Amino acid sequence: MGAKTELFHAVPAEVRPYLTELVRRTRAVCGPRLTGVVAVGSLALGDYRHGRSDIDVTVVVEGPPSAAALRELADALDHRRLPCPAAGLELVVYAADFARVPSGEAGYLLDLNTGAQLPGRAAFDTAGAPSFWYVIDRSVAHQDGIALYGPPASEVIAAPRPTDLYTAIRASVREHGDGEGHLADNRVLNGCRSVVYCRTGRWFAKRDAAGQVAAAEEDFRPLIEAAVRSFERPRAAALSLPGPQVRAFLAWVRARVDENAAAVGA
Repeated sequence: MGAKTELFHAVPAEVRPYLTELVRRTRAVCGPRLTGVVAVGSLALGDYRHGRSDIDVTVVVEGPPSAAALRELADALDHRRLPCPAAGLELVVYAADFARVPSGEAGYLLDLNTGAQLPGRAAFDTAGAPSFWYVIDRSVAHQDGIALYGPPASEVIAAPRPTDLYTAIRASVREHGDGEGHLADNRVLNGCRSVVYCRTGRWFAKRDAAGQVAAAEEDFRPLIEAAVRSFERPRAAALSLPGPQVRAFLAWVRARVDENAAAVGA
């Protein structure tokens, strides 16, 4: 079918049928314009938790396609028409010419959120949208994205420039520091991931990053271990973490990120 069957085995069995159908529908709408479909996020980093994680997908198209085609794709992948077996689908469509060039912009043609545990959203305009989520996702995609259709992810999605990436990481840490709309365990684990990226120059799965930070930072170990335990539960059963400790940890994370950002001029 054009999708890389052997690479589908790199994603959990629970989501393979869904991703197969997602690729089929995306091909049906985009036709020859479709360059690639890439699994990113927790699927790419090997830390997908069924019932907790989202399915994150990046689509790259030549074009750009018409507004009508983008709306048709959003409709075809809507949870009401294609039920998502995960917490939700977060799918982003980029023009191939944009995706191949390093950028600090959001740059999407379509940003679709749909699923049982996600507020529905289909955005076709980046005006006013924060860019950091997209920059970080493209960095993860370039490093470890799983090509479900088309060439290897690193050939169709460029790595952001260090200055742009560190600017995005700093914005992410500020967002999680504020806490609004985010589970406490995700705030802590994303903080761990940011610190480990600063130390290694690579993205790690949340639990792997948490293990590295907990081993090195004894004062934060109980909080991080509690965050991991919470992350292993369904979203609705997430544990309550002590707010002052979460804020203190994220302030420490922010200081580490700021040091590294300054070193690259971000």
